[in-house]
Amino acid sequence: MRKRVKTVMQSAVLLLASVAAQLGWAAAEVPAGTYVLENTHAYITFSYSHLGFSTPHVAFNEFEVTLDFDPEAPEQSKLSVSIAADSIDSRVDEFDEHLVGERFFDTANHPAITFEATGIDLGETNTATVSGDLTIKGQTHPVELAVVLNKAGMHPMLKKPVMGFNAQATLSRSQWGLGYAVPMVGDEVRLYITVELQAAE
Repeated sequence: MRKRVKTVMQSAVLLLASVAAQLGWAAAEVPAGTYVLENTHAYITFSYSHLGFSTPHVAFNEFEVTLDFDPEAPEQSKLSVSIAADSIDSRVDEFDEHLVGERFFDTANHPAITFEATGIDLGETNTATVSGDLTIKGQTHPVELAVVLNKAGMHPMLKKPVMGFNAQATLSRSQWGLGYAVPMVGDEVRLYITVELQAAE
């Protein structure tokens, strides 16, 4: 009897947790609609191991994000990202020339890096796993982003609805044809994203 009661209670807790997660996203104080990048507070960077001596961080300076958001059913929202591959910035001009070349991103032939969300799985309140297809150098593979909704509401200066997100993922660069110098230079790449999205005009 005690085991049955315990099982029922555990099920109830899981159900309440699921409902709380749904309500946490649904309570976001922004309306449904299309949200686009607020460029002055948007960063996409990645890091990797360089011969084990350091962990460089490299950025992309030009990208677009579009989110079609439904606060009542956030798991049905649509997300797409497009990055200008030649906007890569290592803070070293010579290395940037190397990165845009054929051995790496080959930006002359593949100018855009894209991500299209294929599913959103809500976790604890204001967290989610966003699954999607990442295309680099014409190769498309699935990835998962661990996403946190930092805040949603009316922006005090912009006077429009804004949402702020952090996201992370771990990738193997060789999967996208970027395996030059592996294993001396690490194959594992850690991706970091922080963005503010504002209601489209």
